[in-house]
Amino acid sequence: MITPISYRDGAVELLDQTRLPQEAVVLKIREFRELARAIRELKVRGAPAIGLAAAYGVVLGLQNLELEDEAQLDRRFQEVVEELKRTRPTAVNLFWALERMARAFKESRAKGLGLAELKRALLAEAEAIHREDIEANKRIGRLGAELLPEGATVLTHCNAGALATGGYGTALGVVRSAWEMGRLRKVLVSETRPLLQGARLTAWELEQEGIPYELITDGMAGWLMARGEVGAVVVGADRIARNGDTANKIGTYSLAVLAHHHKIPFYVAAPSSTLDPACPTGREIPLEERSPEEVTTIRGVRLAPAGASARNPAFDVTPHEMISAIITERGVLRPPLAEAIADVLP
Repeated sequence: MITPISYRDGAVELLDQTRLPQEAVVLKIREFRELARAIRELKVRGAPAIGLAAAYGVVLGLQNLELEDEAQLDRRFQEVVEELKRTRPTAVNLFWALERMARAFKESRAKGLGLAELKRALLAEAEAIHREDIEANKRIGRLGAELLPEGATVLTHCNAGALATGGYGTALGVVRSAWEMGRLRKVLVSETRPLLQGARLTAWELEQEGIPYELITDGMAGWLMARGEVGAVVVGADRIARNGDTANKIGTYSLAVLAHHHKIPFYVAAPSSTLDPACPTGREIPLEERSPEEVTTIRGVRLAPAGASARNPAFDVTPHEMISAIITERGVLRPPLAEAIADVLP
């Protein structure tokens, strides 16, 4: 299984996703600010993987601390958490993971653990998040695969595979499981402009797994749907509002509209940590807007005139009315999604 992130010998090891598919470079990061920068620069990306990286970032932030007084420990922990919170605003898994690390920190402090024991407790919590994520992905994969028709051609967008999680994947977890069960014919991979996560990352993952796929430009999806070449759309999510609206990579909304028009099932695959009970609807989801240079250039090569202005919203919101089901490790949530989500939330 592809391992995008791990912790070993005091370092977080990241498979640098900005270098794929040309080369597989593993970064060894020992300082939490460097890890925060890696999250901002998309060296690690995908909502579950961002949350996991943040959890390990907390471990890095405290692992070399020499305690002078109790107040220093609390200040340092808060400094690390606040720095990591600022990296990617849309992915709710980031905040969910940091809240889990904060609970582990408070519980350890309440028990009066020494600094060495507290550090071990935080590492154990981060490793538990990692382990639970992989288990959740595999269950999502099995549940999602059962929804697909035999011999399905699945269209997916961006990258919601092992690279975007602790391993295995959400939307691509469904694809992997369907392939293992003999239910999948092939995958249509949208390139995902402007950063080409589909072309660079999803295609690379499927290549590694030997799963048949065809790469398409984002603008081809509607015509292929009209020709009857798409059996289902399966995508991931970075945040799911309480009413079932979902934020995902820009271009997802367009696919949902097209699938709705052509009466093609549109599935969202995500762990329950992506559900945000504090967010009533998609209107309240903070959507990251990134540098226009990501649109006007590709890896330093300018595509547009030097004076061109550009917009670069990194995410869009798909209304719950266009979603056939949300596949989580707690079960398949079907419309009415607000009620289904309420049933699985704590």
